[in-house]
Amino acid sequence: MKAVLLITCLSWLFASRAGAGDWPQWGGRNQRNFVSDEKGLPAEFRFAGHLSDTGRVDHIGAKNVKWTARLGTQTYASPAVAGGRVIIGTNDERLDDPRLPKTRGGLVLCFDEATGKRLWQLRVPRLRTRNKLFNFDDMGLGVCSSPVIDGNRAYIISSRGEVLCLDVEGQANGNEGPRTDEAAYMARTAELPDKPGRFAPGEAPPDPAPIRLEPTDGDIVWMFDFIRDLDVWPQDAVDGSILVDGDYLIVCLSNGVDKSHKTIPSPNAPDLIVLEKKTGRLVAVNDKPIGRGIFHGEWSSPCLAQVEGRPLIVWGGGDGVCYAFDAGFTPGANGTTGRLERVWWFDCNPEQNTSRNGTRLPYSKNNEGPSEIIATPVVYGNRVYVAVGQDSRHGVGDGCLSCIDATGRGDITASGKVWQSVEVDRSFSSASVLDGLAFIADYSGKVRCFDAVTGALLWTHDLEAHPFGSTLVADGKVYIGDDKCAVTVLACSRDKKVLAVNRLDAPIYTTPVAANGVLYIATQKTLFALQEQPSSSR
Repeated sequence: MKAVLLITCLSWLFASRAGAGDWPQWGGRNQRNFVSDEKGLPAEFRFAGHLSDTGRVDHIGAKNVKWTARLGTQTYASPAVAGGRVIIGTNDERLDDPRLPKTRGGLVLCFDEATGKRLWQLRVPRLRTRNKLFNFDDMGLGVCSSPVIDGNRAYIISSRGEVLCLDVEGQANGNEGPRTDEAAYMARTAELPDKPGRFAPGEAPPDPAPIRLEPTDGDIVWMFDFIRDLDVWPQDAVDGSILVDGDYLIVCLSNGVDKSHKTIPSPNAPDLIVLEKKTGRLVAVNDKPIGRGIFHGEWSSPCLAQVEGRPLIVWGGGDGVCYAFDAGFTPGANGTTGRLERVWWFDCNPEQNTSRNGTRLPYSKNNEGPSEIIATPVVYGNRVYVAVGQDSRHGVGDGCLSCIDATGRGDITASGKVWQSVEVDRSFSSASVLDGLAFIADYSGKVRCFDAVTGALLWTHDLEAHPFGSTLVADGKVYIGDDKCAVTVLACSRDKKVLAVNRLDAPIYTTPVAANGVLYIATQKTLFALQEQPSSSR
């Protein structure tokens, strides 16, 4: 597998940052460092007045708003921006197409980067079963996976547990195969998956008649259904984002507990898989699946590192352990599935979070005990930065940010620890690392700035709200959204300085994105394209 990455500290200062231009995936680049070289981004912006479906802002009070686009009622995916297109996942609660029923399912939307015009949409029908323990896709969250755009293809994990390869042109250039059943797929209203002995399917209602496809519909090139084909039991939602490495896709499957929150129904399912990019063929799985070691669920996205000449896939496990796998896998002989071999592993739960007075603390919703890794590990040089956390419904609790030396082998929990900070509470936010500084937010509402080399805490800012996304560092600024509709902008410096606090139209559960001089922020129901305007009003 190809991984064109530089390994000296000076080179990684640039290689692990998204350059000025497109932002094609979660984290910008394969190292997932939430840093961009974009310049001229606005610190202040203001929404006012009516937001039309065309993206026009019809109010003189709007400030630095280029365009807006209507989303669903819940949006957890951040957009990808490349090739003149902006692609994002949401739910279908505000679907405005009379051909398609609303099922509390998912929706993938593609907009024109320049104008915000909707180019195409792909409705993802909700996955339903009669099994009362199946707790997947039952909260109307929609498509939670942030997409990746790679040339004329986009890859995303649907809200049904499917890896989708999409034509970035949609149906506008015809229905590309081999998958050509979008008309039937989007028309579905209910489905009981055929998993004998697992989901007691009974008699599934017949599919409705296929819809008439339009040029503004999405185009599925191929699909890999890992719930069906690999007997995976996701917890709540699938929201890891796909990593593209050369000819392959690396995918986290979000395996987890059932509704009892005690049982792992699919302990033998892989945690990570590798698919052939052009065909969707399964070529490898990780060795030694975590299985019953999963605390709750697995939602971390993999990243790619090049350490001492070896390409590594780094991923945060549902057992609180950060793993590195050899990306140079060998596909199995005679069409069999190959293996991603573990290179090292690091337990990110420090002892003080796992035991009291010599007694092991259980995983629980209380404010103490171990946590899984939900955040995406971030690679900077030969170091990995990653925090532990739990489902937001479990509340605030003990957490930890770890800085790991990625050059080791085997169990590096002791030998690979560069520094740790237990001042960081439970978090599902990823870090932003730049110029010797590391920024991270936690669920308690604190944004912290550390010396990235020593781990010394430089400053803390209280948002007085819960952040669900990650910090974005760009143009000398640190952007972070929260669940009280605010986007706070801080200076990227060793001294704390609040530059602005901006209010948008709904809570923000996503991470800001910067591309081609524009800042993109998705609230629960609107995608904002923000840009410094010649005049502060229009």
